[in-house]
Amino acid sequence: MTRITEQASLYDHLETKSVEELTQYINQEDAKVAAAIKVALPQINVLIEQIIAKLAAGGRMFYIGAGSGGRLSVLDVIELPTTYGIEKGRVNVILAGGIAQLAEALEECEDDVNEAWTKLSEAQVSPMDIVIGISASGSTPFVLEGLKKCRANQITTGCIVSNPDSGIAAQADFPVEVITGPEFITGSTRMKCGTAQKMIFDMISTTTMIRLGRVEGNSMVNVKLINDKILDRAVLMLMDKIGLTDYEEAKQGLLKYGSVKEAMENLSSKSI
Repeated sequence: MTRITEQASLYDHLETKSVEELTQYINQEDAKVAAAIKVALPQINVLIEQIIAKLAAGGRMFYIGAGSGGRLSVLDVIELPTTYGIEKGRVNVILAGGIAQLAEALEECEDDVNEAWTKLSEAQVSPMDIVIGISASGSTPFVLEGLKKCRANQITTGCIVSNPDSGIAAQADFPVEVITGPEFITGSTRMKCGTAQKMIFDMISTTTMIRLGRVEGNSMVNVKLINDKILDRAVLMLMDKIGLTDYEEAKQGLLKYGSVKEAMENLSSKSI
């Protein structure tokens, strides 16, 4: 049976369409993504609860993926230490072909059945951790064999796939199946599948960081002060949180303690 992600596009003769028609059709297809994710929210919620439990207990999370989905997971994970101040190495990606090759589409690497487990073993993955496979098709050998090895070693597994009843979902303790339907360009899963993956990565990382206490109110109080823009944002955040009115005073206090959270805990609105 043809996988849904490989079924023919609902649109044809695309080369005869105008720019206006093409963007309208793509937008119509993109609008289906959020609805598909809504259907999968119960699965997503269960997976996130497992991730939170593992990280709260001192474990780690690993995405394993290839192609567009794997690359998108890298982009999500590399933001977390800066945005939320979480230590590097708590949330990780094992990318087919290696993260150093992120800018290259090494799609042939997705057929490597050994690399994922080799890299996980080098990272000393253990039952304290959780490993989540990313695959639009649900059949990528790199991901499938990696999850099989994890389960054989009593390591909790999850997945994000876009076909029902896939081999990868069968190897996941906590599968997420987001069925986005045929792609606008037949088989081009960088489109709706990739959009769904990006949205789910956002959900997972944001919800997990909130539940782990990395956010207060609606503010990223653990943001790292890595450039002038973020420093200015953090100063204004601190001023709002504790009632300081002097920008330079707030800035000096922030630089002294290194984060909005630490500054909030050590400063009053009257003195530094």
